[in-house]
Order: sequence, then C-alpha cells, then structure tokens
Amino acid sequence: MDRDAEHWEAVEDATELLNEERYREALELLHEIVKKDPTNPYAFFFTGQALYEVGEMEPARDAYRACLRLAPKHLGARIALAHVLRKTGELRDAIKEGLVALEQSPADSDALYAVGLAYLAKGEKSAARRYLEAFLKSKPELESKIEVEGLLQTMDQEN
Repeated sequence: MDRDAEHWEAVEDATELLNEERYREALELLHEIVKKDPTNPYAFFFTGQALYEVGEMEPARDAYRACLRLAPKHLGARIALAHVLRKTGELRDAIKEGLVALEQSPADSDALYAVGLAYLAKGEKSAARRYLEAFLKSKPELESKIEVEGLLQTMDQEN
C-alpha cells in the first residue's frame, strides 16, 4: 500500500464520525492520528473540518495550514482555509488563498465562491460580483445558487 493510501485509511473512521456530525469524537480520533503520524495531510484537513464545525476558527485555520504544508496542492484545504480566513477577518489572506486555488483549478466553483465572498467581506463589490457571477455560471447546487443570487441582489439594491 502506498503512503497516500495509508494516510487515507488512517482517517476513514474519523470521516465517518464527521459524516454523522459527531465532531468532538472525530477530533479526539484525529488528534490521536496526528500524534502517531504528523505527516498525514488528511488528518490535518479533517481536523480543520471538525474544528470549523464546532466554531473553532483559529485552530481550524492552523490545521488547514498544516495540511497545506504537507500537501500544497490539496485544493479542499486551500478553499477551506480561504473561508476560515474570511471568517477570522484576515481578508487579504483569504483572497490570496482563494486565488491560489483558482490558479490550481481555474473553473472550480468552490474557489470562485470563496474568492467572491472574501472580496465582498472586504467591501470590494466589483471584484466580488465578478467571482460570484462566475460561480453562478458554474451551475452550483440550488441552495448555494439562491444564496449568491440573494447577495448579488442586495449588492444591486445598495448601489
């Protein structure tokens, strides 16, 4: 079994706990996995997800950054980091991470969404509009589509 497969296998039980919304239990298991193998990027990524779900943004940010140190091309971690940075008010860094994600995967709808929200939070409405409209062209799921259409309508009303 290659190293990546070993890393993935190590976190499978934790991902099941996350899917069941048992975040604290998942965190306990993930902390044990990280202790045993601090080179497992999946353990850090899923730690970030669990921390995000329980509202611990700064530790989630740190977990995503740890994942990216080990796996710089981990697109999910990069996008998640952009969202966390936006929520912690680190807007320039949020935009930067989202743009790196878009360099990696130019049409990625999640990256477009993350960059659009970060620009909006920063008050740069024309840039936000550009990315949010590109997101809508990517045919997102209905809930996200409705949210972004509402944001764009609010922006229109404010102008």
